[in-house]
Amino acid sequence: MPGENQSTGLEFLLLGLPIQPAQQGMFFALFLAMYLTTVLGNLLIILLIRLDSRLHTPMYFFLSHLAFTDISFSSVTIPNMLRSMQTQDRSISYSGCITQMYFFILFTDMDNFLLTSMAYDRYVAICHPLHYTTIMKEELCTLLVAVSWVLSCASALSHTLLLARLSFCADNMIPHFFCDLAALLKLSCSDTSLNELVIFTVGLAVITIPLSCTLISYGCIGATILKIPSTKGIWKALSTCGSHLSVVSLYYGTIIGVYFIPSSGAAHVKDIVASVMYTVVTPLLNPFIYSLRNRDMKGALEKLMNRVKITSQ
Repeated sequence: MPGENQSTGLEFLLLGLPIQPAQQGMFFALFLAMYLTTVLGNLLIILLIRLDSRLHTPMYFFLSHLAFTDISFSSVTIPNMLRSMQTQDRSISYSGCITQMYFFILFTDMDNFLLTSMAYDRYVAICHPLHYTTIMKEELCTLLVAVSWVLSCASALSHTLLLARLSFCADNMIPHFFCDLAALLKLSCSDTSLNELVIFTVGLAVITIPLSCTLISYGCIGATILKIPSTKGIWKALSTCGSHLSVVSLYYGTIIGVYFIPSSGAAHVKDIVASVMYTVVTPLLNPFIYSLRNRDMKGALEKLMNRVKITSQ
């Protein structure tokens, strides 16, 4: 029955990671440890920011939202991947697949906008330090986060609604470990030209506009740093944005590797490896990058540990 919409009761099969069956147990333990570390590390960041009044600043306000987004981002794909590796059940329902795709796009876009907001915060702190408190008010920070949520929801919803109108026929195998939008479009037996147009316009805008704003912010920061006469002042300026710049480089580097670098014959393997980088590795590294390279975070952690020791005595 070609062309018939069989979405009702339809199931997809996620082929998962390209690993040998004998290695399933090792990779299950590895990804489980990485996921638990991601959740606990980002929860610790949220807790420290919540408890330490010295961290109640715009930069840490954005960082707490980024930590929450990273937890949610990882939770969209990794638990289902772990379940499939453990049970060997690779099926996912149509509604579950659509839901996973929606939240994957939502939290991907949230990361983009939050990293841009943090870049703007660093720009104001370094380029306009005397006006920082008057510019980065609580109202502006809340507005930036709220707009990020609205734009991310609108972007994810546009892709989801357009995908929901498509019909899916015989082939139901997705060569990925989650419901990737591009992979789903290839399985459709409907006209996907409108979906591809929205991906090119909305999807490209959601990536390139925040990235361009981030690069402009760091261009201005670089120009300001070059005008600082003392080496100590340059080092202080760099230390305030080094952690964020590391995360931006890691996050956008993997995304560009997936969507902008031409694919070879083993394209799906390259895409899966890059997807693992920004869905598993990047959220895992963020807490370490911000805690190990941030004196305020280390101070807040020491304060919390001392408080725990006192209460346990």
